[in-house]
Amino acid sequence: MSRWGNKYVIGLTGNIAVGKSVVRQMLQHLGAYTIDADALAHRVMEPGAPAYQPIVQTFGQFILDENQRINRAVLANIVFSNPEALAKLEAITHPIIGAAIDTLIGRARQRVIVIEAIKLLEGDLADSVDTVWVVNASPQAQLQRLVQKRKMSPDDAKKRIAAQHAQADKLKRASVVIQNDGDFEATWKQVQKEWEGVKQAVIQRLQAAQPPTDTATSSATSVPAAPPRPQTPQPAAPAQPAPPAQPPAQAQPVAEPASVASPGVDVRRGMPTNAEDIAAFISQMTGKTVNRMDVMMAFGEKSYLLVYDDSEKITGLMGWQVENLITRVDEFYVVEGAQYASVVGGLVNAIEIASQELQSEVCFAFLPMSTPQEAVQSFLQNGYELTTVEDIKIPAWREAVSEMSRDGVQILSKRLREDRVLKPI
Repeated sequence: MSRWGNKYVIGLTGNIAVGKSVVRQMLQHLGAYTIDADALAHRVMEPGAPAYQPIVQTFGQFILDENQRINRAVLANIVFSNPEALAKLEAITHPIIGAAIDTLIGRARQRVIVIEAIKLLEGDLADSVDTVWVVNASPQAQLQRLVQKRKMSPDDAKKRIAAQHAQADKLKRASVVIQNDGDFEATWKQVQKEWEGVKQAVIQRLQAAQPPTDTATSSATSVPAAPPRPQTPQPAAPAQPAPPAQPPAQAQPVAEPASVASPGVDVRRGMPTNAEDIAAFISQMTGKTVNRMDVMMAFGEKSYLLVYDDSEKITGLMGWQVENLITRVDEFYVVEGAQYASVVGGLVNAIEIASQELQSEVCFAFLPMSTPQEAVQSFLQNGYELTTVEDIKIPAWREAVSEMSRDGVQILSKRLREDRVLKPI
């Protein structure tokens, strides 16, 4: 049993470019709360964060860029070619990351937690989880992803792969192996199959914790098809230590996301099962050919929210993701003639409910300049503000926006909670 008591925790690992984040995103689609420990490692290095000064003192001022931020590429070149330097870096960052993980899990409402960490098996974290999932890919697939997606030279990519612990050692310690060589359909089927086992493990744990009565057993084995549907977003809780875990007997079994409550609007969570409909709608709205496989691949990075009319046709869509406690909307379409106020309002309401479930601190929407003014106005009426990268003062938020900011795009933002979940880092 994991050290987090009433949570069932999956430790997700695998070497560089095997596709761990794709599998983590799939598990989030299915209802898990997911944590990217490697992204937390980046966050603790930000100016003002607790690892910043120790890292600069250990490795020197030359690792800073012109903005006095740690240049992660320079730091990576040092530590990935020097095991002793890597050990020093991890000694600084790992305790801070561990405290952040404890906070996130303590505040999560979801029963199942996924922690993605490339060094899961090399530290103490592996002993704290319920099960270890290892994502595997061929060396050729790893090399291709590093060169094509991360723009590394082949030599640098090979160096990064060689610097890591042998993938074979990780596979020996795996409870579950997900093979991910690029066929999204095949990977999704594997994850779905293993998810059924996760649900059964949760139910069995609940049954073991229940008093031996027929009523308790019946309640524990009832797995709802969808989560409760709140009518309005709940206000964020004030900053405070992680609450104590509830006794297992009071917890609900795994709930899977489906519909999202938005008064007066039929908003649903997009899933790979309706990828063909999503592809057809995006093709209609953009004039570009988007096929089912394009959408299936996108599901490895983002989620979709869809608005349906009375005839079961899609009239609005948002593509979004939550990474590092930041919600980013990078796709937004509404059919011509739709009621922008209700469609946008319904999507905004739904995305904020979903974001709160994932403990997101802020939402940024990236809208093309060609977006109808009525749609932009609907965002503004729902509490969003036009902003720029320069206006954003919190480093983690500014970095997330910088990654997606480009010409021809306007940025709208809305803070989703007054407190910051991981303010210390």
